[in-house]
Amino acid sequence: MLAIIRIILILILSISICMFGIIYCLLSPRQSYHTAFFSRLFGSMAPIFGIQVKIRNLLRNKLPKHCIYIANHQNNYDMITVSCVVQPRTIIVGKKNLLWIPLFGQLYWLCGNILINRSQNTRSHNVLIQKAKSMKKNDISIWVFPEGTRSAGRGLLPFKIGAFHAAISAQIPIVPICVSNISNKKIKLNRWSNGLVIIEIMPPIETQKYEPNKVRDMSKYCYEVMKMKIDSLNKEVIEHETQISRVLKTHCTK
Repeated sequence: MLAIIRIILILILSISICMFGIIYCLLSPRQSYHTAFFSRLFGSMAPIFGIQVKIRNLLRNKLPKHCIYIANHQNNYDMITVSCVVQPRTIIVGKKNLLWIPLFGQLYWLCGNILINRSQNTRSHNVLIQKAKSMKKNDISIWVFPEGTRSAGRGLLPFKIGAFHAAISAQIPIVPICVSNISNKKIKLNRWSNGLVIIEIMPPIETQKYEPNKVRDMSKYCYEVMKMKIDSLNKEVIEHETQISRVLKTHCTK
């Protein structure tokens, strides 16, 4: 019953956000400030799923004004978790086929986000590099999921190098964003509480010391930094939930 109620609520809210967003964005289409606003609206639905989202290091005055954010991409629940930390004037890179999702795809495009065809690597890289080089002029940042696809419980997948090419070419920093496990096994719609998800915004990684021919070195370094942090966050979440479970069991036996 709880699952049915949640599904109905999510459908109503999602359709309402998309319809409102499409109408609102039509007044000023393809403007970068739309993305953060509507991402936060989708992120506000996390409690409906019984998910507690904990955000760390969200200090705007310490984040670069123009950068490329890279985040791990797990599944559709990213839309209600990591969306909470999309920064103002940030546009997101997504697959071109997102455009064909009714309502959501049209809102995604109207928000000014970038749609690329990942099967055309050279063209996709060129689009990213062009956007990165115009970031300061257009006063924007770019958000990329460097795995290029959902990991679906397989851990952090190998990175594509497009985002790193763009960052080195434009000489702008990369800011890793790490999210603890939100696999489908973790979230059960019939369960009241689905535990904790930790999102950590890490310190910027400067690109000036990397030459274009060292792009894979940079990609590897960022991968290792994020893998270590995600493993640490997952361990912390497990310890937290184990402790909560022990407290509940102790309380029930009294």
